[in-house]
Amino acid sequence: MHKVTFAVLGILVIGIFSLVMVDGAFLPKKYLEPWSGTYHTQFEDPRVQVLAHGVLAPNSHNLQSWRVVLEGENSFLLYVDPGRLSPKADPPGRQVTISQGTFLEYVGVAAGNLGYEAEMQLFPEGEYGPEGTATNLGSKPVARVILKETTRETEPESSILYKSMFVPDAYRVPYREMQLSKEDIETLEALSTENVTILIFQDPESLESLGNIVLRAAEVETGNDGIQKEGFELFRPNEWKKNEYRYGFSLDGQGLPAFNIHLMQGLISLFPFLNSPEVSGQSFLSQTESAVENTPAYALIITKGNSRTAQVEAGILYSRFLLAATDMGYAMQPMSQALEEYPEMAEIYMEIHEAYTGENETIQMLIRVGVPEKEVSPTMRLDVMDITEVSKATENSYIRL
Repeated sequence: MHKVTFAVLGILVIGIFSLVMVDGAFLPKKYLEPWSGTYHTQFEDPRVQVLAHGVLAPNSHNLQSWRVVLEGENSFLLYVDPGRLSPKADPPGRQVTISQGTFLEYVGVAAGNLGYEAEMQLFPEGEYGPEGTATNLGSKPVARVILKETTRETEPESSILYKSMFVPDAYRVPYREMQLSKEDIETLEALSTENVTILIFQDPESLESLGNIVLRAAEVETGNDGIQKEGFELFRPNEWKKNEYRYGFSLDGQGLPAFNIHLMQGLISLFPFLNSPEVSGQSFLSQTESAVENTPAYALIITKGNSRTAQVEAGILYSRFLLAATDMGYAMQPMSQALEEYPEMAEIYMEIHEAYTGENETIQMLIRVGVPEKEVSPTMRLDVMDITEVSKATENSYIRL
């Protein structure tokens, strides 16, 4: 009897050891380094310091499609990185353009907290065109940012938002039934600008209507083989791959205990057939159903028109909205599949716009909002130097201490 017990224990130990080794659970999580509050201090160049905060910004499909070119002594240009796109889910590159705006807002908040003003000029060489090709999206800078030192006698208004940057940007977990207070809704909707509007809905009729749209859009996306394959190729199944790529999808951010994540990653790594585009699609659909059942409020970000500038401005406002709501104790998760512009989604896209927009308005984002039932772990982030190019003229303007 004891021999059998020891044999079983031995098999379990070998099995667990194998899972740990193939998952790389023992590896340092380099892909989480940017989430440290001291990460930026290893750089002397203030531009790189603020950029080190920018990589924490929410972004489409966690592609982190940012490319920065340092110029002169105190400025840089922001471009779309054409090497990290999702052409199946985002054919016109609208979502990746929004992600440029989320980055710029994080840069601006960080700059204010570090004693600088970030002066931003959007599309200094004019907007790139409407096509979603890599050539077009990477052809012109999205923004020129100039840092200017400021004399600060009081704590900047951005300091509260600054703290929120180090909280995970997406909570893919159930939210509590409690709704947003009237005062909080008024404060958050007041962040709206002349060209970009935030609308928050939590009445039963809107919850049912928007929830239904979210579910049907998820079903359409799950049935699209091209999009499922695209997402599957961005999945990082273990710590080795997460450290190698540092962008894309993983099991993090879903509220799972660390042990469960490593166990599942090990199993998927040892037995790849456990995961596939079909399996991940069904998992996405199941998660969406759970999300809709546990969402007390939705928000829409709507722009006048749909120019590239409007898309960037929508991203800027989304980051401001996210950071302010995070400080209030709320969490968010973008649920924007219904807004994607590929043929199979056209009917739902038209339906949501007819229901919630006026003439010449575009819904840029659909987001669930609420108080999460549990905390989640942060997701992968690139090293700031992975997105930064340095010319000969400026190569000595930053140094790792």
